[in-house]
Amino acid sequence: MARPKNQTNRRAQMVQAAKEAIAARGITGLRAIDVAAYSELGAGSVAYYYPDLSELVREVHQDAVSRFYWSRQQQSCEGDDPRVKLTNMIHSGIPVSREDIDFQVLGELHTHAYRDGFHAELMAELFRLEVSLYHSILSEGVETADFAMAVSEETAAKNLVALEDAYALHFMGGTPLDTEAIYELIVANAEALTGCRRLYSSTARRSLG
Repeated sequence: MARPKNQTNRRAQMVQAAKEAIAARGITGLRAIDVAAYSELGAGSVAYYYPDLSELVREVHQDAVSRFYWSRQQQSCEGDDPRVKLTNMIHSGIPVSREDIDFQVLGELHTHAYRDGFHAELMAELFRLEVSLYHSILSEGVETADFAMAVSEETAAKNLVALEDAYALHFMGGTPLDTEAIYELIVANAEALTGCRRLYSSTARRSLG
């Protein structure tokens, strides 16, 4: 009975190791020895569990998408005020630092998706899920009369997700904008889209705890 559990743990270790390897050197030319360098397991073990390394990369992508989405889903549900939920949602889509492994991996895979249908579908699904989170918050704000939408909730949600993605890619690529500046820029767009001039700034949000 211990063997399946051990295999599951080993696979989880390799997924994490592969994330670190991808963040450090990218996907192109990724080898078992590169993954092993970030794991307690040897290159032979990596090759044993994943004879086709592309399968490991697929599991890495699935794991990164799942972690990212569920983290955002949890943060977007915090609080009763849709304005707070909206600012929480915006914050959750911004990298904390350029060392954020999940953002590094998602950025690499976003580029890789251009040539791979499996990865393209995962990125498309993540986009749909993120849009649904924003849509729910915006609809709630309309119901509570906190938001008076300049466009439909669907259009606003898609624009906000696309804006996050664009700023995240620029930030991870070295653009001289810090995370708080990016937050303020996205909030400015959210205020224009929702007709709400009372969204919490980054400073005000910190004061709320």
